[in-house]
This record gives sequence, C-alpha cells and structure tokens, in this order.
Amino acid sequence: MIDEALLQYMREQLNLTSLDFKRYLYNQIDWNKRLQCLTGGRGVGKSTMVKQHIKETPDEHSLYVSADHSYFTTHTLIEMADEFVKEGGEHLYIDEIHKYEGWSREIKQIYDTHPALKVFITGSSILDLLDGEADLSRRVVMKHLYGMSFREYLELVHKIHVPTYSLEDVLAGKAQPKELPHPLPLFRQYLRDGYYPFAQEGDFQERMQNVIRQTMESDIPHYARMSPATGRKLRQMLSIVAQSAPYKPEAQSLANELHISRNDVPNYLLFMERAELIGQLRDDTGGMRGLGKVEKVFLGNTNIQYTLAGENAEVGNVRETFFYSQLHVTHDVIASRVSDFCVGDYTFEVGGKKKGKKQISDVPNGYVVRDEIEYATRQIIPLWMFGLLY
Repeated sequence: MIDEALLQYMREQLNLTSLDFKRYLYNQIDWNKRLQCLTGGRGVGKSTMVKQHIKETPDEHSLYVSADHSYFTTHTLIEMADEFVKEGGEHLYIDEIHKYEGWSREIKQIYDTHPALKVFITGSSILDLLDGEADLSRRVVMKHLYGMSFREYLELVHKIHVPTYSLEDVLAGKAQPKELPHPLPLFRQYLRDGYYPFAQEGDFQERMQNVIRQTMESDIPHYARMSPATGRKLRQMLSIVAQSAPYKPEAQSLANELHISRNDVPNYLLFMERAELIGQLRDDTGGMRGLGKVEKVFLGNTNIQYTLAGENAEVGNVRETFFYSQLHVTHDVIASRVSDFCVGDYTFEVGGKKKGKKQISDVPNGYVVRDEIEYATRQIIPLWMFGLLY
C-alpha cells in the first residue's frame, strides 16, 4: 500500500494550493503524456502549477510526491511507483526530482516497467535535469517555465486582467488594454519585485537573496561538481556582472580578477545562464538558435538586478534587461550590428523617453523602445508593452 505519510503530504499540499491564478504555460501542457518534465529557475511557480492541475482534475488514481520527502530516505522511487501501480495508480507527479540522487536511471526504469503509468516530473534546477536527461531524451517531453511577465504580475498582484498580445500587435500600437489606462507606476514596481510569484507573499528581498544563494552555492556546484571555493568564485562573478550589466564579456580580465583560468570563464557564465541568473546576448554567427559570440551579459531579470545593485541599478541597464528577459521567452533575440537588439526582421533601440531615432533611421523595420511613455506612435513603442507578450 502507498505510505500514509505520502498521501497526507499530498492532501496538505493541495489544501494550500489556490486556483485563482495560473501561469501562462498551464494550458499549453498536455498532462496526459507518458513522461513529461517541467524545468525552470527557482521560485517561478512550477510546483504550484502541478498542484493546481491535480486539484482542478481530482482523481483518486493520482499521486503527488516531493523527491526530498523523508520517505525517500528509506525507499526508492521505483518502490513507490511499483506500489502505486499495484493500487491502480495512473498519474504520478514527482516534484523537485533533482534532489533525488540517481533520479534519471530510476525514472527510466519506471517508464520502461509501467507503460500505462503517466509520469510528470519537475525540478528547480534546470542544470541537473539537462544533465540527467541523456537516458530519457527519446522518452521525455520537456517544458520550461520562465518567471512572470508584466501581464501576469498585473493579474496576480493587482487583479488586473489584460490579454496577451503578439509582437506584431505591440509594434502596431495595439497593446493598449482599456483595463490599464496608466501602466507606468505598476511597471516600475514590477521591475523591482514582480518577476516571481512570491512577490505577493512578503519578505521579497530575503526570498530573492535565498534564490540567488541556493542557486550559486548548491545547484550549480552540485551540477558541475565544483568545490565550495569555486562556488564562491561564481558569486564573485555574478557580483561583477551586476555592477556593470549589460556586461561586455572580457574573459581574460574576468579571469585575472577572480584568479581562475581564462578557459573556465565561458563555462561559468553558461552555468549561470542555464540557472537563469544571467542572460547572454549573442550575435548571429551561430545561427538564430546557435551559440554565436556573446556580445553582452545581462542579469536574468530586473528583480535580480535590483536585489544585487539596489538603488545603484543603472536605469539604462534595467531597461535592456527587461526587454531581453521578456522577449527571449517567445522569440529568438540576438545582438544588432547597428543598434541594441534584433528579433527576426525587426531591430530595436532601447532607451528613455527622449531616445531618438538616429541609430535606426536607415534601418528597415527599426523601432525605438522608450521607457516612461504610455502610448505608441509609429516607430516608437513604450517599453512596458513588451511585458504583455506572454
């Protein structure tokens, strides 16, 4: 029989789960796939989304467990799944899978042994999941959840419901929802503390520091088999990027400052990018989805920027970080040879409310993205509108 402690844990978790707000990815998931994996950075709401689905579709043949539950100190995932199937189980949801040693091997065995069982796994660390995925690459369906858009923040925190808009709608000036007559004060607040769903729960700065600390000191070092000393080097690197983001990567000077090998710098930056603490803007030499030369390094989102830099966060950097963090969820974003960003056939120059058109005056499909304005006019688009894409 299924251990009563696991059943009680599921009941308690579902009782604490609200159905009032659902993330953008919720309705894009086919919950009946044989094996599906949801990844994402710490604190973006993966666990909540899974529990919402279970609560919204009650089924006595479903089981939700967390891989770090004390039950698994004396039992394996395989043992639990075998018992669950014997009891008629059909849908197994395993949260925080990366916290279970050897999870990939056991999930593969469960998949092969129980063909009728639907398994859904999540993990806060995309690093471990990508590393363990090798044995499951032909079996698992991968989904990735990013932090909240400005649109989602409005709905969750301020109960303002606005639709999503396509990039073409935004560029045509159509992203002007009547529910949001004056967006700028709320937009400024979002930049500081609106990317994570826990924004409404209080103690935001403390929670943000914990997300950064756990990612840098636990997730990345565990994945990369680093020593604690190397983990501290990563935190130093993040601080350096934060002080001057968008950071122009200079591997040798960064290596000298951190007393590490120059060859380690790209790897460390890539680890932080996968953990979503930073974003790397590449040129087009590797193709739209290739790994071209890194032109700029941003922090992962503006909340991280304000957490690390506080009131010293440079407003121009904040604007570019927001633009990149919102656009790259739904589009390929690369460095522009004449301006800031390219997205498909479009070129964007990002700046304040007085930003001019000079740099894009001769560029086909060129747009100026201005902060601190409410309305779009021809080739001038308000920055906040790019937060309504998902």
